[in-house]
Amino acid sequence: MSYTQKVMEDLTKRYSHQPVFLQAVQEVFMSLQPALDKNPAYEEHKILERIVEPERIIGFRVEWVDDKGEIQINRGYRVQYNSALGPYKGGLRFHPSVNIGILKFLGFEQIFKNSLTDLPIGGAKGGSDFDPKGKSELEVMRFCQAFMNELYRHVGATIDVPAGDIGVGGREVAYLFGQYKKLTTSYEGVLTGKHVLFGGSLARTEATGYGAVYFAQDMMAGRGDTLEGKTCVVSGAGNVAIYCCQKLQQIGANPVTVSDSRGMIHDPEGIRVDILKQVKEVERASLTRYAELVPTARYTPVSDYPAGRNAVWNVPCDAAFPCATQNELNIEDAKILLANGCKCISEGANMPSTLEAVNAFLASGICYGPAKAANAGGVATSQLEMAQNASMQDWDFATVDGKLRRIMHSIYFNASETAKEFGQPNNLVLGANIAGFRKVADAMIAQGVC
Repeated sequence: MSYTQKVMEDLTKRYSHQPVFLQAVQEVFMSLQPALDKNPAYEEHKILERIVEPERIIGFRVEWVDDKGEIQINRGYRVQYNSALGPYKGGLRFHPSVNIGILKFLGFEQIFKNSLTDLPIGGAKGGSDFDPKGKSELEVMRFCQAFMNELYRHVGATIDVPAGDIGVGGREVAYLFGQYKKLTTSYEGVLTGKHVLFGGSLARTEATGYGAVYFAQDMMAGRGDTLEGKTCVVSGAGNVAIYCCQKLQQIGANPVTVSDSRGMIHDPEGIRVDILKQVKEVERASLTRYAELVPTARYTPVSDYPAGRNAVWNVPCDAAFPCATQNELNIEDAKILLANGCKCISEGANMPSTLEAVNAFLASGICYGPAKAANAGGVATSQLEMAQNASMQDWDFATVDGKLRRIMHSIYFNASETAKEFGQPNNLVLGANIAGFRKVADAMIAQGVC
């Protein structure tokens, strides 16, 4: 039995109740054995056993009062996973599905994603089972303040720097930052994704979506092809999807779909980003509203297709960008995409493809950019925000976007060259996993058992 198999077997026994976390670990482990065989020190120092366990898991209750004057109780968490390369860095997610298993999966992914950026940041994730949907502005503010009343004890500019994720956008980050400032009387870059009025970075909002497109451009260029003129399908309708669509249009591609939890928009003429932003960022409405405003758009409700499936993947395309949530693209979806001629997948969400779908993409030989590489643009630009805060500087949009473009190219190059090193050119899953792992593992060995 190999080293990875032994550790995975033990982990499965202990955390059988955390299937998504186990999936994330399995996705990384299935690539690592060649690197472990090449360097026995990793097994000698028990790196796998150590790296799968968070350095710290913080849990707390969040008490707040709704608009009716009733007391509400939610659960809050912060999983500080690995600080070998720098302070903990990773988003906060507010969604009813949030639990320790989900946050461990996200935090584990974050370790390697952050490592791939070559920036000095460790991995973490946090959040709450609070649902911002349907809440008033005052309710969201009160919840964020109550959440920070506990979290502030565990974060800091050189300790742990959270950011946004699903359910946590600029509004929530602002409320969290305001409460942190009040509690600590300290004005520091403890959160990223802030408004530019108080320490935020230009291009941070666009970064994850832009980064997924930049990564796809590099993958296509590596095959002597381009995204220009290509039909693209995008899932999701949040921050990542919106700016993925925007960047695709800027480079001459045509994004024709977006989706939310209620349904999907297909517009062969191309997604109207201005309308999508109005519907989702201003009105906070469903995509039915988008269909009302754009005559060429066709809306398909979730009820029209099988449970667990997204109609986005049925639309013929040249490239696909999963930008919604984990496991949104399964093996049946993968088969349909491949049968319809899709030649490039660039993941904007965290682990959006199941293991079976990943294996199908790899077996097909198409360009496949795994999330820990393709969606690293957001955290990379978060670190650029940290750098601006630390030096008390403000960089213009072009400067930040230029740095983002170079970071995404570096991630692609590093993953590609590592895949070649281990005899599997074009396998960017193996390349990204090994490249991200080795940097963290080497740092852990150098720092000793601590």
